[in-house]
Amino acid sequence: MLNEIKESARNAALELCEKAFLKAGQTVIVGCSTSEILGHHIGTESSADIGKAVFDALSSVFDKIGVFIVAQCCEHLNRTLVIGREAAGPLSVVVNAIPTPAAGGAFAAAAYAGIYDPVCIERFSADAGLDIGGTLIGMHLKRVAVPLRLENNIIGKAHVIAARTRPPYIGGSRTIYDESLG
Repeated sequence: MLNEIKESARNAALELCEKAFLKAGQTVIVGCSTSEILGHHIGTESSADIGKAVFDALSSVFDKIGVFIVAQCCEHLNRTLVIGREAAGPLSVVVNAIPTPAAGGAFAAAAYAGIYDPVCIERFSADAGLDIGGTLIGMHLKRVAVPLRLENNIIGKAHVIAARTRPPYIGGSRTIYDESLG
């Protein structure tokens, strides 16, 4: 079962990279309910093994292209974010918490263990996102989020919703837009 979960997570990450046009230095917010992956109600059956399997699978894709993972904790830590200090930047407000499977979630705990120089912060605006199991990541995406339909939209028994972001369009009918920005 873990191998299937890893493969599904890896495929979802690969597809997100392609459809969101991700580049080195960009960020992906990931919310992940290991309970939902197991087919249970969110927050009821946290699994450290599944959290680590999903984190490892996503990291194997994102690390290769230099995209930073931002892991969203559960509501018990007020949706705090786990991120590497370098990616957080000097203006981020660091909070004092270490996620565990019981408070923060198994995926966030795995991220805290797997990210180099991890910190927890309150807010962030990521370039793209993966919501695995209905964790509500939208508050941590940049202002204009564009939903993406993934073919790889199931991990275990959890539905996966993806998004990319783009700069806001301004101007009128005579405005020329840079299509490479989304």
